[in-house]
Amino acid sequence: MGIQWYPGHMTKARRELGEWMPSQDVIIEVLDARMPAASENPVVAEIRGDRPCIKVLSKSDLADPAITKRWVSAFNAKKNVIAIEQIADRKSPARVKIPDLCKKLAPHRIGPHKTVRAMIVGIPNVGKSTLINALMDRKVAKVGDEPAVTKARQLVTLANGMSLWDSPGILWPNIEDETVALRLAFCGSIPDSAMDYETVAMFGAEYLLKHYSDAVCARYKLKSAPESASALLDEIGKRRGALRAGGVIDRHKAADALIHDFRSGAIGRISLEAP
Repeated sequence: MGIQWYPGHMTKARRELGEWMPSQDVIIEVLDARMPAASENPVVAEIRGDRPCIKVLSKSDLADPAITKRWVSAFNAKKNVIAIEQIADRKSPARVKIPDLCKKLAPHRIGPHKTVRAMIVGIPNVGKSTLINALMDRKVAKVGDEPAVTKARQLVTLANGMSLWDSPGILWPNIEDETVALRLAFCGSIPDSAMDYETVAMFGAEYLLKHYSDAVCARYKLKSAPESASALLDEIGKRRGALRAGGVIDRHKAADALIHDFRSGAIGRISLEAP
C-alpha cells in the first residue's frame, strides 16, 4: 500500500530538524507503543546520530503491556538511549521522569547559568503535543485525533528552566515497506483520506485474528474466530448494521468500525509488532 501523503510543511520541518537538532543536548523521540519500530522515523535517526535520546512509548495504555515491556528493555540496551512509557494523560508519570532523565543524559548542562536543551520529535499523531502539555502541566499545544495538527515548531520553557522545542510530526518521503505503511495507517498516523480503508482493515483483521482472536471474539460477540479477515469484516458488518440494499455488507462501514474500535482501544490492549 503506497502512501501518497507528504504535505509541504513536512518538507520544511525536515529541513528545520537538520538545522536545529545539532544544537540540542537531548532528543525526545515519541513513538507509538503499539508499533515502536514502524513509528521510528529513519530521518530522525540519521540526523540524531549518537546524540542522547529518550524514547517515549506513547499510548502505552492502548498497547499490549507485556510486549511494551520488551520494547522498553530492547531500547534501553542501546547506547545513549533511555526508554519509558507514556499514557495519553497530562498527569502521566513521564512528566516527572523526563526532565530528570534529560539531566542524566546531559550532565555537562547542569550548573549555574546552564540549562538542558531538548527537542521533541516524532511522526504525526503519535502524542507529542500530549507530552508537551504533560511536561508543562497545562495545555500549551493543540491536541487532535488527526495527524498533522502541529505544523510549526514552538519553544516552551519548563518550570525547572529546561528549554524544549516541539517540532511538527513528519513521516519520511518514501515508505517502501508495505507492512510499515499499513501499521501507520491502521494506527492513524496518516489521514484517512490518504489510505484505502478496506485494505487497511483487511490487514488489521488478519493480524488481530492471528494474535488477538479471543479479544476480537469478545468485542464482536462471536462464538468462534472467523476463518479469514474477509469473514471477520462480514461479521462486523452484520452486527453493526453495515448493510446495503439486498443485505449486502457495506465493507467500507465495516472497515471503519474495525479501525475505530482498534484505535480507541475498544478491542483491548494490542501491539502490532514485537522486538
